[in-house]
Amino acid sequence: MKAGKLSLPGGLILGLLMSGSLTAYAHSFPERESPAAGQTLTSPPSEVTIKYDAPIEKLFAKLEVLNADGKSQAVGDPIYGSDGSTLSIKLAPLKPGGYTVKWAVVCIDTHRTQGSYTFTIGGGG
Repeated sequence: MKAGKLSLPGGLILGLLMSGSLTAYAHSFPERESPAAGQTLTSPPSEVTIKYDAPIEKLFAKLEVLNADGKSQAVGDPIYGSDGSTLSIKLAPLKPGGYTVKWAVVCIDTHRTQGSYTFTIGGGG
Protein backbone atom coordinates (compact mmCIF):
# COMPACT_ATOMS: atom_id res chain seq x y z
CA MET A 1 0.00 0.00 0.00
CA LYS A 2 2.77 2.43 0.73
CA ALA A 3 4.16 2.00 -2.77
CA GLY A 4 0.82 3.03 -4.29
CA LYS A 5 0.68 6.15 -2.14
CA LEU A 6 4.20 7.16 -3.13
CA SER A 7 3.69 6.68 -6.86
CA LEU A 8 0.93 9.30 -7.10
CA PRO A 9 3.00 12.21 -5.74
CA GLY A 10 6.03 10.96 -7.67
CA GLY A 11 3.95 10.91 -10.86
CA LEU A 12 2.69 14.44 -10.17
CA ILE A 13 6.20 15.74 -9.58
CA LEU A 14 7.47 14.04 -12.72
CA GLY A 15 4.56 15.50 -14.72
CA LEU A 16 5.24 18.99 -13.40
CA LEU A 17 8.93 18.72 -14.19
CA MET A 18 8.22 17.54 -17.72
CA SER A 19 5.67 20.29 -18.40
CA GLY A 20 8.11 22.89 -17.06
CA SER A 21 10.74 21.87 -19.58
CA LEU A 22 8.28 22.29 -22.44
CA THR A 23 7.54 25.90 -21.55
CA ALA A 24 11.11 26.88 -22.44
CA TYR A 25 9.92 27.01 -26.06
CA ALA A 26 6.88 29.16 -25.33
CA HIS A 27 7.25 31.59 -28.25
CA SER A 28 9.32 32.14 -31.37
CA PHE A 29 10.70 35.64 -31.89
CA PRO A 30 13.13 36.99 -34.48
CA GLU A 31 16.72 36.44 -33.44
CA ARG A 32 18.25 37.92 -36.60
CA GLU A 33 16.78 39.68 -39.66
CA SER A 34 18.29 40.40 -43.05
CA PRO A 35 17.92 43.20 -43.87
CA ALA A 36 17.88 44.22 -40.21
CA ALA A 37 15.11 46.25 -38.60
CA GLY A 38 15.67 49.96 -39.27
CA GLN A 39 18.56 49.35 -41.66
CA THR A 40 19.19 51.66 -44.62
CA LEU A 41 20.62 49.83 -47.60
CA THR A 42 22.50 51.28 -50.56
CA SER A 43 21.32 48.49 -52.87
CA PRO A 44 18.11 46.45 -52.82
CA PRO A 45 18.08 42.95 -51.31
CA SER A 46 16.90 40.00 -53.39
CA GLU A 47 15.22 38.42 -50.36
CA VAL A 48 14.27 38.94 -46.73
CA THR A 49 15.28 36.32 -44.17
CA ILE A 50 14.31 36.00 -40.51
CA LYS A 51 15.98 33.53 -38.14
CA TYR A 52 13.77 32.76 -35.12
CA ASP A 53 15.00 31.83 -31.64
CA ALA A 54 12.90 28.64 -31.56
CA PRO A 55 11.57 26.21 -34.18
CA ILE A 56 8.45 27.28 -36.09
CA GLU A 57 5.64 25.35 -37.75
CA LYS A 58 5.96 25.44 -41.54
CA LEU A 59 2.21 25.27 -42.18
CA PHE A 60 1.44 28.50 -40.28
CA ALA A 61 4.49 30.63 -41.19
CA LYS A 62 3.77 33.93 -42.97
CA LEU A 63 6.21 36.51 -44.29
CA GLU A 64 5.50 39.47 -46.55
CA VAL A 65 7.25 42.63 -47.69
CA LEU A 66 5.17 45.67 -48.56
CA ASN A 67 6.11 48.92 -50.28
CA ALA A 68 4.92 52.34 -49.10
CA ASP A 69 1.63 51.84 -51.00
CA GLY A 70 0.99 48.55 -49.19
CA LYS A 71 1.65 46.39 -52.26
CA SER A 72 3.41 43.07 -51.83
CA GLN A 73 6.95 42.91 -53.19
CA ALA A 74 7.28 39.16 -52.70
CA VAL A 75 7.89 36.69 -55.49
CA GLY A 76 6.36 33.35 -54.53
CA ASP A 77 5.64 31.89 -51.13
CA PRO A 78 7.82 32.05 -48.01
CA ILE A 79 10.65 29.52 -47.93
CA TYR A 80 10.95 27.42 -44.77
CA GLY A 81 14.57 26.72 -43.85
CA SER A 82 15.93 23.24 -43.29
CA ASP A 83 16.92 24.23 -39.73
CA GLY A 84 13.23 24.65 -38.81
CA SER A 85 13.84 28.17 -37.47
CA THR A 86 14.42 30.26 -40.60
CA LEU A 87 11.90 31.85 -42.95
CA SER A 88 12.75 33.80 -46.09
CA ILE A 89 11.00 35.23 -49.12
CA LYS A 90 12.29 36.24 -52.55
CA LEU A 91 11.64 39.83 -53.67
CA ALA A 92 10.88 41.60 -56.91
CA PRO A 93 13.43 44.30 -57.82
CA LEU A 94 12.96 47.04 -55.22
CA LYS A 95 13.18 50.78 -55.83
CA PRO A 96 14.55 53.32 -53.35
CA GLY A 97 12.14 53.94 -50.47
CA GLY A 98 10.73 52.41 -47.33
CA TYR A 99 9.52 48.82 -46.95
CA THR A 100 7.63 46.99 -44.21
CA VAL A 101 8.28 43.37 -43.35
CA LYS A 102 5.33 41.61 -41.68
CA TRP A 103 5.71 38.18 -40.12
CA ALA A 104 3.58 35.72 -38.20
CA VAL A 105 4.67 32.31 -36.97
CA VAL A 106 3.49 29.53 -34.71
CA CYS A 107 6.07 27.97 -32.44
CA ILE A 108 6.25 24.19 -32.26
CA ASP A 109 4.26 24.30 -29.01
CA THR A 110 1.39 26.20 -30.78
CA HIS A 111 2.05 29.71 -29.42
CA ARG A 112 1.55 32.34 -32.15
CA THR A 113 3.70 35.45 -32.45
CA GLN A 114 3.67 38.21 -35.02
CA GLY A 115 5.30 41.52 -35.72
CA SER A 116 6.68 43.89 -38.28
CA TYR A 117 9.65 46.11 -38.93
CA THR A 118 10.88 48.47 -41.62
CA PHE A 119 13.97 48.94 -43.70
CA THR A 120 14.89 51.57 -46.29
CA ILE A 121 16.65 51.53 -49.61
CA GLY A 122 18.47 54.84 -50.04
CA GLY A 123 19.25 56.83 -53.13
CA GLY A 124 17.11 58.40 -55.85
CA GLY A 125 13.43 58.51 -54.98
